[in-house]
Amino acid sequence: MNQKVAVYRKEHFNAAHRLNNPSWDEAKNDAVFGKCNNPNYHGHNYELIVKLTGVPDKETGFVIDLKVLSDLINKYVIEKFDHKNLNEDCIEFRSLNPTAENIAIVIYNILRPKIGEELYLQVRLYETERNFVEYPV
Repeated sequence: MNQKVAVYRKEHFNAAHRLNNPSWDEAKNDAVFGKCNNPNYHGHNYELIVKLTGVPDKETGFVIDLKVLSDLINKYVIEKFDHKNLNEDCIEFRSLNPTAENIAIVIYNILRPKIGEELYLQVRLYETERNFVEYPV
C-alpha cells in the first residue's frame, strides 16, 4: 500500500496572553493590537488540530496510533500551555509575541522531533471559531 492518508487529532486548551511589542510605545501597541494588548491579558479557548500524513503501516493499518498521538500532544503541549498565561508562564513566549501564528509554530517545533520524519506534520490552531492558523502551509 503506497497511498498516503491524513489523520487528525483534535485537542483543546485554555490560555491567556497579551499581544505586545516591547520596543513600541503604548500608542503604537494599542493601534496595532487593540484589545489584545490589554495589560491584564485576555484568554482564549484554543482548539488544536494536529494532522499527520503518511502511508498506513502494513501490519496495523495505522498512519499512527491516535492514542499515541493524543498522549504526545497532551504531554508536550496541553500540559505546557493549558490554563497558563503564555507571556508569563511559558519560556517559549518570554521574548516571542504569542500570536496564534507564533503559538502554532512553537507547537509544531515541540512535536516535530517526537514524530517520525516519514510523517508530514501540520498544526492548525483555532484562536476563535472564526480565526485560525496553519503551520506549515
